[in-house]
Amino acid sequence: MVNVKELVSQMTLEEKAGLCSGADFWHTKAVERLGIPASMVSDGPHGLRKQDTEGDHLGINDSIKAVCFPAGCGTAASFNRKLLQDMGAALGQECQAEGVSVILGPAVNIKRSPLCGRNFEYYSEDPYLAGEMAGALIHGIQSQNVGTSIKHFLANNQEHRRMSSSSQIDERTLREIYLAAFEGAVKKEKPWTVMCSYNRINGTYAAENKTYLTDVLRGEWGFDGYVVSDWGAVNRRVEDLEAGLDLEMPASGGMNDRLIVKAVQDGRLKEEVLDTAVERILNIVYRYEEHRDNTAVFDRDADHEKARRTAEETIVLLKNDGVLPLDKTAKVAYIGKYARAPRYQGGGSSHINSHKVTSALEAAAGIPGITFAEGFRDDIDQTDEKLLAEAVEAARNADAAVIFAGLPDSFESEGFDRSHMRMPDCQNELVSAVAAAQPNTVVVLHNGSPVEMPWIGEVKGVLEAYLSGQAVGAAETDILFGNVNPSAKLPETFPRKLEDNPSYLYYLGEGDVVEYREGVFVGYRYYDKKKMDVLFPFGHGLSYTSFAYSNLKLSADSIRDTDTLTVTADITNTGSRAGKEAVQLYVSAPDSSVIRPEQELRAFDKVELQPGETKTVAFTLEKRAFAYWDTRIHDWYAETGNYEIRIGASSRDIRLTGAVHVSPSAAIPVHYTPDTIFGDLMSNPKAMEILKPMMSMPGLGGGSEDSSETASSAISGEMHAAMMRYMPLRGLVSFSGGQLSFEDIEKLVEKLNRLN
Repeated sequence: MVNVKELVSQMTLEEKAGLCSGADFWHTKAVERLGIPASMVSDGPHGLRKQDTEGDHLGINDSIKAVCFPAGCGTAASFNRKLLQDMGAALGQECQAEGVSVILGPAVNIKRSPLCGRNFEYYSEDPYLAGEMAGALIHGIQSQNVGTSIKHFLANNQEHRRMSSSSQIDERTLREIYLAAFEGAVKKEKPWTVMCSYNRINGTYAAENKTYLTDVLRGEWGFDGYVVSDWGAVNRRVEDLEAGLDLEMPASGGMNDRLIVKAVQDGRLKEEVLDTAVERILNIVYRYEEHRDNTAVFDRDADHEKARRTAEETIVLLKNDGVLPLDKTAKVAYIGKYARAPRYQGGGSSHINSHKVTSALEAAAGIPGITFAEGFRDDIDQTDEKLLAEAVEAARNADAAVIFAGLPDSFESEGFDRSHMRMPDCQNELVSAVAAAQPNTVVVLHNGSPVEMPWIGEVKGVLEAYLSGQAVGAAETDILFGNVNPSAKLPETFPRKLEDNPSYLYYLGEGDVVEYREGVFVGYRYYDKKKMDVLFPFGHGLSYTSFAYSNLKLSADSIRDTDTLTVTADITNTGSRAGKEAVQLYVSAPDSSVIRPEQELRAFDKVELQPGETKTVAFTLEKRAFAYWDTRIHDWYAETGNYEIRIGASSRDIRLTGAVHVSPSAAIPVHYTPDTIFGDLMSNPKAMEILKPMMSMPGLGGGSEDSSETASSAISGEMHAAMMRYMPLRGLVSFSGGQLSFEDIEKLVEKLNRLN
């Protein structure tokens, strides 16, 4: 084992500064004099995009032939941690075979808006689901002694002006939504590295934001790896280093290295800060080097099959009016370019040079009765009348039609955001025309984020395939014909139209300022609170079998916030096919005194059941399941009250409910002022004892002789009670008839504060 501290002590100032930036686009620097090796990183997170030394971040030069697994938008839909672990282990093995020490992923940024061009890489609108899925992938990759780089830290939720914009977010929203997705994965799975984002958070660039890179990430969460910049995210190298950014990527040509050296020489930067950064980098370099597996093999064909099995759990059955699964003896028209040449991954830094791709048309080659019509072009959004007519004719002559549609690369990609939530007009026209000719029409969608479906009432079935990797066609065919029972659930809400999205009014922002005015009400948290009709709710996904939920049990009906609550429920497969069900647990706080979502996902599990089989799912809930971030104490707080435990098949399909009373182990300190209203004091019996004599003063309605009918009609009892409830303590001066002064109120406030 290399003694890293000893090694750093032997390095020159210039060598240490040099190690804090890349040698090129993909390698850390070597120090030959001391035998320190270079270390290679590679883009991910759903495949290995290894490029040579001359490669570039955006992938203009070819990367090696590799395997494209489903993107994050799809893998999150699996609600299956084990599936993600297995996928991660395969990616880790590939990295070992190719000499890659760190794969750059997973990406856990919240899907704040359907328009974000990079949503296909991200997991969910829900931070708990995103963190759990990311943690599972990290666990799998790092089980092979290869590192991950969870990204993009922090609040990187749009491509528009992403290198200069400032995400303006209040403290509670940051903690409950945007930090939370990272927090769970970092604390539980300890990624080797964290990648900071380009943008600013409340005015300070992520790369130089000590609050999040050091105080939160390291101080609170215990992160012990190195922080690497997103490629080109460094603005002020010395300030970045002081804030906690260890490694700058890519190479700076020595310019920033010299700035670090000069800052140390001038006394503006403590050399211990530099030493710490170098130690962090070398710890990861040697963690990989000392566990190199020189026998590892990148078996692309075997991993292609793993990609297929993964994709089978990422495809969501959104609608099925008895049309699926298809009969293998039926005449089925496959329509749409994506049946022949599927869109199965997104554009940009995660784009994989796939060693092979299985289309749905290829996968269905052994099934008699399959015909094909191109249907549309995806290079332009213009209806090709000849292709349309051929598609309608093929559908009319078949028993069923399956349209393979979705978003072309020109509609969603890294680098730019979508301007609308629509599919190409030519594809929408195709769907309507085919559905008019063939009542048994199914649409299979290839997209990385929600789309509007103006034709939803015209078709009998919809499969959301997301971007399901290079084996997408085989997975689609298996589900269409019933070889595989669909089990995926939506990790995001599909609104009926873009304008329904809570960020709609503020998304993209003004200039470089992006205000997150919707606060914690992201995705289903907003739609459920508003009781708004949606196209498909969060957590929705159908199956070819049916499941019954029963026998909900809670381990206690009352707990302290230091206790844990165990929740169990029985799930029974009541259908005729084996299947998997993603069981979701939501917590609601109906008694809350703060503005909170209607419910929040706090646990989930996926259970596989044979026909007639019953299994018990168990969940353990801790304080965080009931807590919100309280800005008065800058910490999580579970207030006193009754909480509802909801078990369901989606956020809008709750099957079982139970209740538990939670008591906090410590009260939030209260500080009274002259502006404190009586209503806020009424819950404190000791305070009311002090105030009782004052509330009987004639000016406040106590002991008044004027009880005429006219007076009673002017000021009702309800009005008087409300006026008292909302009056601040300083109001006693005005209504005491001269008996109390402002000095008296100050003394009263001091007496009340001594009660705490």
